Amino acid sequence: MKYTDHHINTFTTAGLNLIAQALSIYDRDLRLVVSNRRFQEMFSLPDELVQPGAAFSDTIRFIAQAGEYGPVDNIEELVQDRVDQALAFEPHYIERDRPDGTAISVEGAPLPQGGWVAVYTDITRTRRSEQLLRTRSAELSDQVLSHAEELSATNRELAATITALEEVRRQLTEAEARIRLTTEMMPAHIAHVNEEGRYIYSNRRLSSVIPGRPSEILGLHIRDALGKKVFPRVEPHLQKAYEGQSPVFEFTEDQDARRIRVAFTPDSSGGVFILSMDVTEETQARVALQQTRRRAMAAQMTNGLAHDFSNLLTIILGTQSKLQKMDLGTEADSLIGATLSAARRGGSLLNRIADMTGNRTLRPEATDLHALLEDLRLLATASLPPGVGLSVLDHTSNALLLLDPGMLQDALLNLILNARDALGATGQITVSAHAVGRIWIEIAVIDTGPGFSSEALEKALNPFFTTKGGEGSGLGLPMAYDMVKLTGGDLRLTNTPTGACVTLRLPYRAAPRETGGLVLLVEDSEDLRATFRDMLVDLGHSVIEATSVDEAIALIADIEGIRLVLSDIRLQEAATGLDLVTRLEGSGLNCILMTSLPLSDPLHRAALARAPVLRKPFTRAQLSALIRTEVAA
Repeated sequence: MKYTDHHINTFTTAGLNLIAQALSIYDRDLRLVVSNRRFQEMFSLPDELVQPGAAFSDTIRFIAQAGEYGPVDNIEELVQDRVDQALAFEPHYIERDRPDGTAISVEGAPLPQGGWVAVYTDITRTRRSEQLLRTRSAELSDQVLSHAEELSATNRELAATITALEEVRRQLTEAEARIRLTTEMMPAHIAHVNEEGRYIYSNRRLSSVIPGRPSEILGLHIRDALGKKVFPRVEPHLQKAYEGQSPVFEFTEDQDARRIRVAFTPDSSGGVFILSMDVTEETQARVALQQTRRRAMAAQMTNGLAHDFSNLLTIILGTQSKLQKMDLGTEADSLIGATLSAARRGGSLLNRIADMTGNRTLRPEATDLHALLEDLRLLATASLPPGVGLSVLDHTSNALLLLDPGMLQDALLNLILNARDALGATGQITVSAHAVGRIWIEIAVIDTGPGFSSEALEKALNPFFTTKGGEGSGLGLPMAYDMVKLTGGDLRLTNTPTGACVTLRLPYRAAPRETGGLVLLVEDSEDLRATFRDMLVDLGHSVIEATSVDEAIALIADIEGIRLVLSDIRLQEAATGLDLVTRLEGSGLNCILMTSLPLSDPLHRAALARAPVLRKPFTRAQLSALIRTEVAA
């Protein structure tokens, strides 16, 4: 049998009516919530004053007029005094003699949600027993009897106090449980170490923030919990916290190369509060944004110069073409030819500068890295001399990754050709790819050449630096560096015992893969919504539609089986597609964002760090490339 609220209230009232004490509960607005029959009988209250919602002031007025408080000169003043006391309610225990000769004890305790509960006990018999003891025990001194009476009253008050303390303890236990549950759900490690460096509190999230660390660390010293590699990076900042400072710092852990941010806050007892977070994705987004800003500044500086230089080259080419038509002799022809060649090379260099500083927009799509590396091997092998070998060591998984395959393949091909030039006629080039946890993809191009000079290690990523003399533009490595930084990754130059090594580190982002199913399309333009709906239907999906974040969330709550959300960034009302991504966190639903905003727009840049983004306009093939992996229902 399923009990309704009415059944439960009925059972509760029946239970309260069985106890010997009178009981009443009033809310923070001084309105009656519940009372038992004994409360009505004890004070001879009319029915309207024991109904839920009855005003406390009306009840006080009634019992005052009935003589409960003895002769009263001004009843309204008494009522107001009692109301004021109730509004500032504190736990109490009192005993009061009534005009009819009986005596009652009143025990009150506040409730955590506001209001209070009061219990009234008839102690007339106890009082009479005490009086009888006094009458019949003349041989006992008045002092002993007085002490006995005081002890009896004290025991009753103590029992009431114990009850109040038990209630407070229960409330504190519930509050502690709620706080612990909240901290356990947070994507951060929250802890407290004492003055000796031992954990006295932890939300058991250390292992999720720093892989390989234990979760149960209460009683452990922070040195043992963090380990020999991590603790030395933390120790100087911890010492500052013990000295009263509040340091905030970041470091990169070794296992998965995650970026960790830690905040230490000293407490008054000599310990330190600790907040640790994995900020790898934030760092990737910050790096990508910084690179975008650098490129924008470089474009502003070079566009004007490139325009003027291009005009000068045009004039030089035109003049040399005229000179070439004149009969100036063999020596002049060779000089004219060299000038034309240099001018054309200058034009080619301008185009490469424009490619590097212009609108090179990343277009990530679901990419099979195995196929990309195999294509790279075929492309590069044809450009290598017979004495140079190429090996591709592919240790990546079969998961499709969100990458820009064109830009990545161009960068790797450029690195292979650089290695070829360093090797000369013979040698070996190795391309090695592997995942670092599910945080990074690392692709290294290693050769058996002479390696980087100390100057090259320092300057090779600077535009126009080259060791090839007139044969090199000095833009190959900087363009690869630019591509990696746009993704939020990094590029490292090192020397190995046998040659040079260039390592590209790219964020590991698994791509969704289409398998059909129900898709929620969130788009406020009716025409665009129809277009995208047709694309999704052609790809084998069923589609439901929304025009705002609130409408989308309502549909997700009401409809089962949604496998994917495709949402515009800008929508009806104030909420954006980014807000939708935030509200979907923890739901298991993947979300693909789409936009016509330029890459320079803050919303577009922020979206790139949160979810896959499709630039409008896009084709059905581009949409299909992003919808590749079955998402959680």
